[in-house]
Amino acid sequence: MINKTLFSKAKAAIALGALTLSSSVFAETVLHVGTWLPPTNPQNAVVWPTWAKWVEEATEGRVRVEIQDGLGHPKTLFQLVEDGVIDASFSYHGYVPGRFELPQAVEQPGLGVSAEAASVALWRTYDKYFKQSNEFAGLEVIGMFTHGPGYIHSKEPITSWEQIKGKKIRIGGGVQSVLGERMGITPVAAPAPKVYEMLQQGVIDGVFLPMGEQKALRLNEVAPNVTLLPGGMYLGSFSIFMNPDVLADLDPKDREAILSVSGEKLSQMAGKAWDAIDAEGYKVAQESGVNLIEVKETDPMAREFYSMIKGMKEEWVESVADRGIDAKAAIDELWSIARDYESGKN
Repeated sequence: MINKTLFSKAKAAIALGALTLSSSVFAETVLHVGTWLPPTNPQNAVVWPTWAKWVEEATEGRVRVEIQDGLGHPKTLFQLVEDGVIDASFSYHGYVPGRFELPQAVEQPGLGVSAEAASVALWRTYDKYFKQSNEFAGLEVIGMFTHGPGYIHSKEPITSWEQIKGKKIRIGGGVQSVLGERMGITPVAAPAPKVYEMLQQGVIDGVFLPMGEQKALRLNEVAPNVTLLPGGMYLGSFSIFMNPDVLADLDPKDREAILSVSGEKLSQMAGKAWDAIDAEGYKVAQESGVNLIEVKETDPMAREFYSMIKGMKEEWVESVADRGIDAKAAIDELWSIARDYESGKN
């Protein structure tokens, strides 16, 4: 005979369990992240998956992250997040000329540090100085980072500045535009994912990009020469951002949990991931027989480059005089933090 009391308790327990499971499913929040670079890029292969894991762990599974690829030109992602079409994304500041000028403090040539060191320094400087400007109005910045040092990837060898004059070189905007003007190139603007096709079809003669793209964009197949100046020519700056309304609508403890795995932690991880792909790209280039032209500090090309970039930091300070911050203090502190971090001092 069935014990009616036990049977009733079992039914109640099952019903309670089903209700709890149903509530947890309905309570789950999904953050929709949009991205634009190929799957092999470190942002998509490492950074977003790692952050998604951190978010899920920090919120004890109440918030998870879904990543959507191929959302078009990267300059549109700022607007897509502002408009609430997607909840979070990242993009390159140089794709929106005139709006994001302050982060270009880290792009100026001569810094000569890794992406990890630059990313930590950029985040700290953003948090202390840049946040108070209105450059990121409509967005909640949760990370800042740079790619590694940029070099010249070309169809023909570039061993002197005379050889690059007049060449059609793809640039990504930002400080690259200034460098291109000083070098006398014919600049061609295009997002990074278009570079392979443009080189293959002869639309451009070369491109300014970090070494990681020898692997991630398969440049080793279409750009058989890389000119590597000491410390690189520049860095490229990016921000990782969320829709502020989405963040505000979260349960306070989940909002704080997400922010706890963002900021400097996210920025440092992103920079480190881009350094790793640079090392892989260099190895791929070597193994593929790419002509790696390693310019020494004492070579004429390096000395001419140092002369070429004189005054660029000062020009940047003047260009952001209307942004309401102490730009000179900001760039000096950023460079100091980056170099101290690189040398292991902080």
